[in-house]
Amino acid sequence: SFYFNREPWPEQVANGNYSKAPNDEAAIVATFINHSTVLLRIDGVNLLTDPIYAERASPFSFLGPRRVREPGLALEALPPLDAILVSHDHYDHLDIEALRTLRGSGRDVPPLTLAGLGNDGLLADYGIEHARTLDWGERVSHAGLDIDFVEVRHRSGRSLASQMKTLWGGYVIESSIGRIYFAGDTGYGPHFTAARETYGAFDLCLLPIGAYRPRWFMAPVHLDPAQAVQAHQDLACRQSIAIHHGTFQLTYEAIEEPYEALAAASEAAGLEPGVFRVLGFGESLRLARAQP
Repeated sequence: SFYFNREPWPEQVANGNYSKAPNDEAAIVATFINHSTVLLRIDGVNLLTDPIYAERASPFSFLGPRRVREPGLALEALPPLDAILVSHDHYDHLDIEALRTLRGSGRDVPPLTLAGLGNDGLLADYGIEHARTLDWGERVSHAGLDIDFVEVRHRSGRSLASQMKTLWGGYVIESSIGRIYFAGDTGYGPHFTAARETYGAFDLCLLPIGAYRPRWFMAPVHLDPAQAVQAHQDLACRQSIAIHHGTFQLTYEAIEEPYEALAAASEAAGLEPGVFRVLGFGESLRLARAQP
C-alpha cells in the first residue's frame, strides 16, 4: 500500500529568506511560491499559476496530503493579479478557496481566471465569475499577452464521479520580452516537441519534477526528473524552473530525491549549470530579454 512503500518525509520544513522579487519591466521575473504555484511578472503584467494555499491537497480538512512547507509568498503579499492560469482541476492545482480570496486581488476588475473546458460550472458555483474555459489550441489575448492553452498528458477529476469530465492542459505565454511554457501536470510525450515546432524555442519553462514513483502507475501522468530534462531539451528552453515538488507528499519518493535525480540528469544531458533551476520557496529568478 502507499503508506507502507513510501519514503518518510519530514513533518515540517522551514523556508529560506529571500529578497523581494525585483520590479523589472524589462525582464521576466518568476517567483516560486510552492508546488506548481509561480508568480510571473512580464511587461508589468502579473500572472499566477495553479494557486494552492490550502493546508491539505484534498477535499477534506482532516484527511489527505498535508503541506510540509508554508507558501513562499503569502496570499496577502501577492501583487495585483491580471490573470490566474489553472492547468486542471486536481486539488493540488485548483484551490477553490484561494481563487475566491484572489477575486479581490485584481487591479480594477478581478483577475481573469483561465482553465480547461468543463470547469465553468465549478468556477461559477464558487463565484469565480471573471473566468474563461479553453480547449487545446485556444488563445486569449489579455493585458498585452497572448496566452494559449496547449495539450499535455494528464487527467482530471475532483471526485470518483467526476473523473475525466474536464480538460487539463498547459499554457504558452507570448510577450514582447519572451516566450514562456507552463506545463501544469504532465507525463512525457511528443507534445513538448510539438509545442516547440508550433511556437519556436522558449525562454522560460516551468516543468514538474516530483510525484513520479512508482513509475508503473505514475509514468502516464507525471514526469520523472530525467524526463523533465528531456522536456527542457525538446522545448529548447533557455531557462527552466522546477515545479511540483517539496510541498505535499503525493507519491513514494523521498523529499530530496527529485532534486538529486534532476542534478544527475542535467549533468548526464550536458546542461549548463543553472539552466534548470530548483528555486527556494519564495525565491525569484530574473530572466532578461534574450540577445538577438
